[in-house]
Amino acid sequence: MVLTQSVLDASSTMLERLPTSIVESESVACKRVALEIADLIRKRQAENKLVVLGLATGNTPIKIYQELVRLHKDENLSFSNVVTFNLDEYYPMSKSSVLSYYYFMHHHLFSHIDIPEEHINIPNGEVPKENISEFCKTYEDKINAYGGLDVQILGIGRTGHVGFNEPGSHMESVTRLVKLHPITIMDATREFSREELVPRRAITMGIKSIMKAKKVYLLAWGEKKAGIMQQAVEGPITEEIPATFLQNHKNVETLIDGDAARELTRIKRPWVVSVVNWDEQKAKNAVIWLSQKLERPILKITDEDYRKNGLGDLLAYGGDSQSLNVEVFNAVQHTITGWPGGKPHTDDTNRPERATPARKRVVIFSPHPDDDVISMGGTFLKLVEQGHDVHVAYQTSGNVAVHDDDARRFAEFAKEFASDLKSSNDLFANKYDEVLSDLENKKEGEPDSLLVRQIKGLIRRGEAASGARFVGLNDDHIHFLDLPFYETGKAVKGVPGEGDVNITKDLLLKVRPHQVYVAGDLRDPHGTHKVCFDVVLDTLKELRTEPWISDCWLWMYRGAWHEWPVDEIEMAVPLSPLDLKKKRLAIFKHQSQKDSPVFPGNDSREFWQRAEDRNRATARLYDSLGLVEYEAIEAFVRYPFLSSEAE
Repeated sequence: MVLTQSVLDASSTMLERLPTSIVESESVACKRVALEIADLIRKRQAENKLVVLGLATGNTPIKIYQELVRLHKDENLSFSNVVTFNLDEYYPMSKSSVLSYYYFMHHHLFSHIDIPEEHINIPNGEVPKENISEFCKTYEDKINAYGGLDVQILGIGRTGHVGFNEPGSHMESVTRLVKLHPITIMDATREFSREELVPRRAITMGIKSIMKAKKVYLLAWGEKKAGIMQQAVEGPITEEIPATFLQNHKNVETLIDGDAARELTRIKRPWVVSVVNWDEQKAKNAVIWLSQKLERPILKITDEDYRKNGLGDLLAYGGDSQSLNVEVFNAVQHTITGWPGGKPHTDDTNRPERATPARKRVVIFSPHPDDDVISMGGTFLKLVEQGHDVHVAYQTSGNVAVHDDDARRFAEFAKEFASDLKSSNDLFANKYDEVLSDLENKKEGEPDSLLVRQIKGLIRRGEAASGARFVGLNDDHIHFLDLPFYETGKAVKGVPGEGDVNITKDLLLKVRPHQVYVAGDLRDPHGTHKVCFDVVLDTLKELRTEPWISDCWLWMYRGAWHEWPVDEIEMAVPLSPLDLKKKRLAIFKHQSQKDSPVFPGNDSREFWQRAEDRNRATARLYDSLGLVEYEAIEAFVRYPFLSSEAE
């Protein structure tokens, strides 16, 4: 599933208006940028000159800063001749807040290098409102006094913003106070825990300030940035997507990983921009694309349709439209199965799963305590109903995603329950008072206390167990892993490590599964899905010498945020109206996530509504291609985690 492309002919990038490199990984790209900055610093030191860097915050540049710190500590790179200007800061925002960009920059870079304090420039979120205009002018003048920026590092927001230059920003904009876009506010909830805590304004450098930089790096990682990167790289210059202004910069370099490149034409529809070496998968992609473009079932596409839409050479590969259509139609049809664990005593040549063993051992990994039923609740039900030995593993406690009111309500219940039993009442009363004190005295950006996290975790645990029991599991098949990386008490999590892998390994060695289901929903706004996926993958790779591992298949599902493209789906499990109703009832067991969850994302629908709409939309896609009409479909992609599979 990882997309890489290192050598490209000119035609394949003809639609790209920004010079764009698809890199092997985020780490490789960040190291390269850091080394180029280090080379410039050393060159200017030899000339006794300063280097002026424009710096960004957020997850995107963190590994650049980590590499610069390493170069300072291990290779004696000095920052004594470096002057920095940060892009932006929330307003209002105290420098002492752990949520400030002032804190971010010192935490990730400045406190670890020898840069003079007077060389550090960050917009001041504490400046009185009546002095903001003067502050912004002074900030802009100071950049100009240094001759502008030598290098500017940029990430990109889902609105297309660079810095906090939101849609509507114009080419001549300079440092100023701005209002944040609702999507930007929603995305910032990841750091602030609750949307209402996110500042509505920020101080930002302007487009004009950025465009004066001598060199600009625009960076993007992950699939959630794929859509906006396609618009920024291939779309017209427009104030609605401020990153497109960079198309006019004389020295900009765009570095993105394979996931962020998924929507680029050269990746998604290469036949539009270059000659394609056709194979079965590319042919399938192109035929489905043409069917959707024409709004016509696959079996009704003609030779003329192929030629008119630039796919004449595909006919040469496939022979003629009829042969090609039938081949692709059959390939899509063969993804459909009502037996996600394989249908026993049946020829499985054209089925997505093996017929044997008839009763499979299955582990469903759920990053949060509700992803199992939201993402694959119908398939979960079928696996249990069809007699497979199904285990569910909730990888994290999910305690961050519980409202404080719910924690207080459950603490009150525990206190009153103990009082009615006339046992340990003083203990429960003291604990209740402690919970109230912790909740009332918690400062902005501060994590919940351990006691509050325990209560919130118990709430999620009870809901998850209730949902799994509704599906049909016994308690000994319900596992709560509580992976350590998650337990920071904040939306921003720790780095996964050996402890996370060992916990996962213990479960897999106990079950020895034939099937593993894991979340492949990498647009999850808080990033937990990606971390949990990597933990499972790392564990499976460590277990590759186990006798059972060669017979273990890894299936990826997606959740409330988006679905697999139809040309990538390898197993499609149809759901009847009754299946969909049962799935909804399983989701309803998660009461703390109903109505108004803590992390709703940029979608106002409830999770059960998103899931049903997504499943129905997938069924409509299959119907539009000419397949049987179903009420809903859950979709899966198989991940080749063993080297032999990958080859």
